[in-house]
Amino acid sequence: MRNSLFGFFIFILILNVSPSWAASKTILLAGGCFWCIEHDMRSVQGVLETRVGYAGGDRPSPTYKNYNDTDSQYKVSHIEVIKVTYDTHLISQRELLNEFLRKIDPTDGAGQFCDRGPSYRPAIFVDNQNEKKIALAVLTEAEQKLQTKVNVDILPQAKFWEAEEYHQNFAEKNSLSYKYYRYSCGRDKKINQIWGEVSDAQK
Repeated sequence: MRNSLFGFFIFILILNVSPSWAASKTILLAGGCFWCIEHDMRSVQGVLETRVGYAGGDRPSPTYKNYNDTDSQYKVSHIEVIKVTYDTHLISQRELLNEFLRKIDPTDGAGQFCDRGPSYRPAIFVDNQNEKKIALAVLTEAEQKLQTKVNVDILPQAKFWEAEEYHQNFAEKNSLSYKYYRYSCGRDKKINQIWGEVSDAQK
């Protein structure tokens, strides 16, 4: 009887799973300030959820104060990243990466806009050879479109350390501070120079 009830509960649970979440995948992307790239990617059709955090370094349990601190036993600093969960029925990995590239400066591998250093470099974290192949194809297409070298790292999947809660969805929680930072950093002006367009999400 107990097994029957448990099986029935699991069946009901499966029936109530959203089709979008049932077809969801996640990917880690780095595009400089994680406040900005999270804000921009949240507007992409097919994106279900975003969380900001740190990845790619060797410090366990990093915090905002120490994630990029290399003056210690931990020599590889983390990168500011966002974890994007998306609906594969609405957007493919290839389409998602194309959207991502148009929200950053893919030519600058030394940082992004006013944020400099390895912890702000652009990167795509891939889970397998197929994802790597797709990422390489997207970057090649971007080089052809821009007629210049693209400097976006393709890195192996890494542990995602979620940032402190006050960093999550920062643009909506702290609209004035965010807009001032973004404007003073020159992010949209530079994106417009590179791509020749600025989406509504970036304004």
